Amino acid sequence: MNLSKQQTFSRRSFLKTSALASGGMLISFNLFTACKSDVKPPIDISQLNFNDFNAFIKISDEGKVTIFSPNPEIGQGVKTSMPMLIAEELDVAWEDVYVEQGKLDTKNYTRQVAGGSQSIRHGWEPLRQTGATAKQMLINAAAVKWGVDASECTAKLGVITNSKGETLGYGDVVKDAALLEVPEDVTLKHPKDFTIVGNGAGNVDIDKIITGKPLFGLDYKEEGMVYASVLRPPAFGQELESFDDSKAKAIPGVIDVITIGEKVKDYYKQDEKSWTAQISASNKVAVIAKTTWDAIKGMKAIKAAWKNESPLESTENHDKILFDLLDGDVFKTRRSDGNVKKAFAQADKIIERTYEAPFLPHNCMEPMNFFANVTKDKVHLVGPIQTPEATAIAISSFLGRAIEDIQVEMTRMGGGFGRRLYSDFVFEAAEISNAIKKPVKMISTRENDMSTGVYRPSTKYRIAASIKDGKLTGYHLKEACINGNMYGLIPHFFPAGALENYQVDTTHYKSNITTGAWRAPFTNFLASAEQSFFDEIAEALGVDRVQFHMDLLEKVKQNPNPNIDYNPERLQDVIKLAVEKSHWGKTKAGTYQGFSVYYCHNTHVAEVADITMKNGLPIVEKVTCAIDCGIVVNPLGALNQAKGGVIDGVGHAMYSDFAFNQGVPQSNNFNTYQLIRMGQTPQVDVHFVKRDVAPTGLGEPTLPPVGAAVANAIYKATGKRLRKQPYINNLNLEKVIG
Repeated sequence: MNLSKQQTFSRRSFLKTSALASGGMLISFNLFTACKSDVKPPIDISQLNFNDFNAFIKISDEGKVTIFSPNPEIGQGVKTSMPMLIAEELDVAWEDVYVEQGKLDTKNYTRQVAGGSQSIRHGWEPLRQTGATAKQMLINAAAVKWGVDASECTAKLGVITNSKGETLGYGDVVKDAALLEVPEDVTLKHPKDFTIVGNGAGNVDIDKIITGKPLFGLDYKEEGMVYASVLRPPAFGQELESFDDSKAKAIPGVIDVITIGEKVKDYYKQDEKSWTAQISASNKVAVIAKTTWDAIKGMKAIKAAWKNESPLESTENHDKILFDLLDGDVFKTRRSDGNVKKAFAQADKIIERTYEAPFLPHNCMEPMNFFANVTKDKVHLVGPIQTPEATAIAISSFLGRAIEDIQVEMTRMGGGFGRRLYSDFVFEAAEISNAIKKPVKMISTRENDMSTGVYRPSTKYRIAASIKDGKLTGYHLKEACINGNMYGLIPHFFPAGALENYQVDTTHYKSNITTGAWRAPFTNFLASAEQSFFDEIAEALGVDRVQFHMDLLEKVKQNPNPNIDYNPERLQDVIKLAVEKSHWGKTKAGTYQGFSVYYCHNTHVAEVADITMKNGLPIVEKVTCAIDCGIVVNPLGALNQAKGGVIDGVGHAMYSDFAFNQGVPQSNNFNTYQLIRMGQTPQVDVHFVKRDVAPTGLGEPTLPPVGAAVANAIYKATGKRLRKQPYINNLNLEKVIG
């Protein structure tokens, strides 16, 4: 084979060609025909005669069904699970269902947001109602054709049957049904009658993903589109002073170089809402080119001078500031039960500990990007965004256009984790297109993404407990956080309601480093701090860690007005399940276990971590995870979500660190920033509590508890309490990258 000839590779061909780079064996196979030679390609639904039944459903004359998934898909599986809810009540065979991503449609859809693990929880009844209503209309249409009462008809797997045994397919009556009056009341199925919900369904996009079909924001293209790369300030607190673009413009393929950002700064001054107030607003240099590579080369060729507009902050300064805040008296009390001060004054013993967590970037697999085409008729926006409606409103205000002019289409996202809640990169694309009067795709490099983004805020917790006569009598939690957590501390989670004297206080330092939501906002580290502290309390009291939690939850159940968000019985149930499945306290010699339990995003989770020590290093071998999230809509997707959350939590708690020096991020790629490696990934054993109640969140709840489970296990193995993340740095062990 002549390899000297220039070649181009698509994602689709990557599986077949990537082995060439290492000189290894080249294996070519078709994923659809690897097992069977007679497998036919999927049906071309574009050739079918579809009727728009409503905003969610299209049904063809052949009975094939297309269901539109309204919420953004960031890998949490809603593009599969939300249509499953509709298909269940519509009563069609899942293999006859095709799923498409819905566009932003505020008239027909509600809460088109990917955030807070709330999509299924909020869509549970409305989506089922949508399917059930459509089914009833189809039944009504068939009844009219037969001249019988609709009560004499039933529907199953897309076929309507009357009392005489006559049948009609959905496709036979869809045109008539779409014209009928929409029934106000329909009956939803009982969970025991579910045939789709509760059965594992594969990712509806999996064939496109593994064959490289266009799905993601980076894939989107339009005729005449150009590309842009943006040079942003290298340090937080800096502003553009001047720049030389001569070398950039000399690069073949570079079309133009412009400045952007002034209008955005003005917009942010007027809008102090949490969606935008924490996003950096400064002048930037945008390089427009014919290709992505040309745009990136041009951006790197810009010679810019920057001036300091505000203090250039460093991590060491932040640490001192946060400690000073914890030592001070400027706090906002979020909850105060009983009299904590009195309980501490009367205590036989007081335990006080401080827990620390660093800034963390999001590091989505797909860097920030967005398409924009601003014309006099409309503003067409396409790309990966978790908040399409909020983005449309913001762009409408920013450009001074009617909201009706803003059209937002969502692509599948290569990760979100909260980063794509914010629309700063959409602003960039829209402002560039508006300036050059062309359709443009703004693309960030990995280095841009990691060093000029939005971060989990650096946080410190100081927790104190009072002990009197061998019992826990008081609990005081203080938070000091860079910029403050987005929603503030949740004061109604465990142990709220379990203690007569309980107080939660928060304070923060306002920084010019941009911070925002990060997977499981605020609870991602709060759970580690509190559950590590509870392990210390149990040890000080001389009681079993697990029984200590069970006893406190019994107190909650006896409290007539606990004012809590969690359910004590459901927390007890996940504790029991985790203890049983992990064989708590019965492991072989050399395996050390740590326990943790937490409630967040409406879901109850208990976890047990098993670690061993190898060459002086703690190895997380296994995590047993027990979850109560109500009805599990898609067990296959749920299992993947639960495992992903645990692995993400282990990796960031153990290895990930991020710092600033004079406003400059100290890592900009994975050679200096460690995510968990495949060889460090534990076995994750997931178990769900079976409960026929409405489902709750699952994209985030398994992450928060695992940090404490790992820390508590490491303590058993080493005798060292870990109160600062990442743990590997604070065991005085060499940090290994790679």
